[in-house]
Amino acid sequence: MADADAQMTAAEWIARFAEQLPTGGAGVPSADEQRLILELSRIAAHSSERIAAPIASYMVGAAFAPLSAGERADRISLLVAELEGQPDPS
Repeated sequence: MADADAQMTAAEWIARFAEQLPTGGAGVPSADEQRLILELSRIAAHSSERIAAPIASYMVGAAFAPLSAGERADRISLLVAELEGQPDPS
């Protein structure tokens, strides 16, 4: 992707990046998933070294890939709540 990509919004960049992956545009996480992934990344980065954030995000993506978007969001939400020591949000 070219330097002009720096002018894109995050949503535009993610959609364009997804097209380069084997799953194509189908790999774009829902807005809810994106919010939860960012929350998980925040927790990882503030609980340890910052490099934990992208690794945790990768691990969640790999582990939950077979699930539907809604199921992925639910599972990530449970992880976030658990990591923050909150009761089950269900």
